[in-house]
Amino acid sequence: MSQFQYFSEQFADIRILRFQVPGFELLPLNQKIQLYYLQQAAHWGRDIIYDQNFKYNLPIRKTLEFIYLNTTADRNSDYFKAFEVFLKRIWFSNGIHHHNSMDKIAPSFSLEYLNQLINQTTDFKQFSNSLKEIEMEKLTSILFNPELFAKRVVLDDGVDLVKNSANNFYENISQKEAEDFYQALSAQNISEPPSYGLNSKLIKENGIIKELVWKLGGMYSQEIEKMIYWLEKARDLSEKPIQYQAFDKLIEFYRTGNLTDFDQYSILWLQDIDSTVDAVHGFIEVYGDPLGKKATYESVVSIRDEVASLRAKTISDNAQWFENHSTTDKAFKKEKVEGVSAKAIHAVVEAGDCSPSTPIGINLPNADWIREKFGSKSVSISNIMQAYDEAGKDSGALQEFAFSEREVELSKKWSASASSLHVDLHEIVGHGSGKLLTGVADPSETLKNYASTLEEARADLVALYFALDPKLEELGLQDSIEVGYTEYNSYIRSGLMTQLVRVELGKNIEESHMRNRQLIASWAYEMGKSENIIERKIKEEKTYFVVNDHQKLRRLFGKLLAEVQRIKSTGDYEAGKLLVETYGVKVDYELHQEVLERWKKLNIAPYAGFLNPHLTPVVIDDKMVDISIDYPTDFAKQMLFYSQHYALY
Repeated sequence: MSQFQYFSEQFADIRILRFQVPGFELLPLNQKIQLYYLQQAAHWGRDIIYDQNFKYNLPIRKTLEFIYLNTTADRNSDYFKAFEVFLKRIWFSNGIHHHNSMDKIAPSFSLEYLNQLINQTTDFKQFSNSLKEIEMEKLTSILFNPELFAKRVVLDDGVDLVKNSANNFYENISQKEAEDFYQALSAQNISEPPSYGLNSKLIKENGIIKELVWKLGGMYSQEIEKMIYWLEKARDLSEKPIQYQAFDKLIEFYRTGNLTDFDQYSILWLQDIDSTVDAVHGFIEVYGDPLGKKATYESVVSIRDEVASLRAKTISDNAQWFENHSTTDKAFKKEKVEGVSAKAIHAVVEAGDCSPSTPIGINLPNADWIREKFGSKSVSISNIMQAYDEAGKDSGALQEFAFSEREVELSKKWSASASSLHVDLHEIVGHGSGKLLTGVADPSETLKNYASTLEEARADLVALYFALDPKLEELGLQDSIEVGYTEYNSYIRSGLMTQLVRVELGKNIEESHMRNRQLIASWAYEMGKSENIIERKIKEEKTYFVVNDHQKLRRLFGKLLAEVQRIKSTGDYEAGKLLVETYGVKVDYELHQEVLERWKKLNIAPYAGFLNPHLTPVVIDDKMVDISIDYPTDFAKQMLFYSQHYALY
């Protein structure tokens, strides 16, 4: 049997990887069929994420795909290869804006060449006449004018975040109008408020502000009807009554668009802790909205990883201990941690905002009142983490940026364990911890554009603080404190240096997770200078950051954790803004330049995403007798397959 190839291809700043689904073939037939139905439901939301990311993403994608499939131009020319890479970058980012930096992706070919391609494309005029959303002149202007729709999500202080962001969540609306609209809803003082705005677009027509909702009979009704069809079939194969109830409520939510239905679904979903098959499905994460209100569509279809779930269960069973022993003020702790459950999963298929770029851990639901009253469910995605680990072996990056052989040895020995444990602590204990003070509004209102960064920092700091706690060895979660040392070394190395390979020279950090990592690492470096806790060293004209005292660094992490939790619990916007803007945004230009030069020699694309496995029914005499699983190797073919089979026009 040949060894599985995790690496597929590399272009621009992107690596395309593959992942396996261990144990799929051994599943009972009903579970395989249920996974197939959930695959179908997941992919029918694909066009929604493109539309959410930018109003003209879909006509642009369809136009470029039509050219790609029908042109008679020379496909071996450098110009055409540049065109192909541009299209692949759009597929990867679910639109024309970079998935991480949020900057518009610039074509590496000219407008003249695009026009040449158009002239060499069969039936292009007929195709372009069928485009109702946009004229070709406007389409090409968007692609080639860098000033138009320059950034999908703007988080800069002092500007109108809504008007300056190119996402498609608001139309003819200012930031103040949007904030006032949702503050008026929040002022109703409902004890269990829905996440207002989560599944809608806010528009102003004839001076009247209203919401357009993604639901049956609303926006993308036909696609949602397809999703409902497949979700109903998946529901009817539910393993447990609680899973049936959860799918049923999700279907009701898609029918009504009522966010109370979504909250009820979320509660049922988190209470389903035993089903083998699971699915995250819906409008969930709000990173794509500068105001943190609107959620992008996503889905992760999965099966339980029984072995790794034991580690997650141990953490969730001891969630109260972690809460009690956190450095946060007693007033901000949960008196009783309710309903925290956790497991490890193997992803089977991902879609929407989780594909091709994917998370490695998930903690839901996001609503704070649900977390406080019912708890949360955390998942770490084992086969994705394994694929990253396998694809990254022998890349040379560790040897390039680790200062000593000791650091390299620790990383080789413990990095897989350290990162898995960090993800579990981050998702289960970090996001599941703490509470808002009575009367404090949702962080999207109090902390605004800094809410996502501060929440990720809070979860990371919990994981970091407990990484050196003897309790982890007592619980059998790690074999040695060296696991924690390894995580500290890696986190500082990434937060201060290696993650900068994802940022264009001279630009600020924009993405919330990256801001969080630099915030923590930079703050700890500055606060520890007097004791030389983290030391900046130069060796052979190369810069390194070395942790000299891991225990003192732990105390710094604990101090920052207490402050970030205070900021969230009290809604202290000014303190949150100061922390993020001081430590999380600006980049040292000379260090950044050095990091980019060193990384370039390694020939490793800084971003990675995944091809999905593909499930296909095996039918004999009109009866489904099995589901086969295949592992595609061609990124373009998979993207074109999705465009052909999961789009209605």
